[in-house]
Amino acid sequence: MITDTEGIILRQVKTAYGRRMVLLFSKKYGKISAGTSISERGKNKSALAMRPFTYGRYELFKNRESYNINGAQVLKSYYRLGEDVDKYMYSAYILEFTEKILPEEQPAQAMFNLILDFLQMMEKRQKGHGTLVLAYEVKTLKIMGIMPQLDECVLCGSPCTKENPSVRFSIKDGGIVCQNCGHNLEISANDTLIYPVNFGIVDILKYFAGHSLKKFENLALDEGVCKRLQRLIKHYAAYYLDIGELKSESFLTEY
Repeated sequence: MITDTEGIILRQVKTAYGRRMVLLFSKKYGKISAGTSISERGKNKSALAMRPFTYGRYELFKNRESYNINGAQVLKSYYRLGEDVDKYMYSAYILEFTEKILPEEQPAQAMFNLILDFLQMMEKRQKGHGTLVLAYEVKTLKIMGIMPQLDECVLCGSPCTKENPSVRFSIKDGGIVCQNCGHNLEISANDTLIYPVNFGIVDILKYFAGHSLKKFENLALDEGVCKRLQRLIKHYAAYYLDIGELKSESFLTEY
C-alpha cells in the first residue's frame, strides 16, 4: 500500500548497499522504522527532507511487516539549529528523549505537536536553552499521564496549605509530601528519589504543565534552579518511563 504522512526523522542508521534504516516520528502512524535508499547528502528535494531537524512529508510503501520511504519533501526546515552548538545539542537530546518514550506504531498527536513547537521555539531562542528543554519534558510527563501530584500530599491526600505546606518531592510516591508526613520519611544521605521543596519547584512545574511552549519564548530560569530541576526531572522520567542514560546527555553541560 502506498500512503504518505507528515513526520520528523529521529535517527538514521546506515545499512548495506547504500540503504538506511530511518526511525521516523510520523503524524499518522507514530514512531516507525522504515528503510530507504534516499541519502541526506543528495541534492534533490527528497534528500533535503532526510536531514536532521526537518519537518517533512514522506511517501511510504507499507506492507504487513515493514515500511519503506519512497520519496519525501520538506515542509519546514529548522536548519538554523545546526548553526549553534548549544541549540543543536539540546535539540538532539530532545529527539533522543522522544525516541525513548514513544511506543512503536502508536499515533501520538499531542507529542507530535509538542516536538514541532519545541523545534520552532528553540530555533528562535537566544538564551536559557535548558529552560525550554525542561518545559518540554514536563509537558511530556503530562501527555504520558504520569504528571506528579502537586496540589495534595501523595501520602495522606491532604491539600498543602500555609499551615501544612509541602516540604518534600517524592519521586517514588509520585509527587509532593506535606510537612506532617514529611517528618516520618526515612531519607538516606544519597537518596536520589526525594528532594526538598525549597526553590519554587511546585510553582515552576505547574507553570510548565499549564502553558504552551510558545509562552516560554523569553523565560529563562536561574541557572542553579534549572540544574536542580533537571536532575529531578531526569530521575522522575527514568523511574516512570524506564529511560536509561541517553547518549546525548554527555554533551550537555547542565545535565
